[in-house]
Amino acid sequence: MPMIDIYATRGTFQDVHQLAIDAAAVVKRVEGVPDIPLFRKNTAAFVHEMREGALSNVDGDTNYVRIRVTTNPCALTLREKQIAVVRQLTDLASRAADDPTLPDRTWVILTEAIAGGWGLRRHAQTNDELVGVARAEIAKLKG
Repeated sequence: MPMIDIYATRGTFQDVHQLAIDAAAVVKRVEGVPDIPLFRKNTAAFVHEMREGALSNVDGDTNYVRIRVTTNPCALTLREKQIAVVRQLTDLASRAADDPTLPDRTWVILTEAIAGGWGLRRHAQTNDELVGVARAEIAKLKG
């Protein structure tokens, strides 16, 4: 159940809500988790529109995008998944900005929450506990 944070100068993206939906869907798909409410409702993206000048590189350029993906441990350990999520999120940002040059200025950072550091349902979940919650939901859905 990743959390995705997208930072860019205000006005970079045409439709930030659609970008948030699409970014969450990309990461959920690449992770390969079951399509159950637990993952659909708790995989979320947040688009942070920064005021002009609030971000910069050393040269003073402000037309960069930073995407940070935080997952539970081991969700993206396969190299293929890392490459896929970086490529797909970068391409998504470029399309959302209608800027084919944006991939050259998009940084994607993949991080993992520490074991027990994933707060959900008022509890600091370990990876094993999250798997248990998912299995229980799947069993309930199957009836």
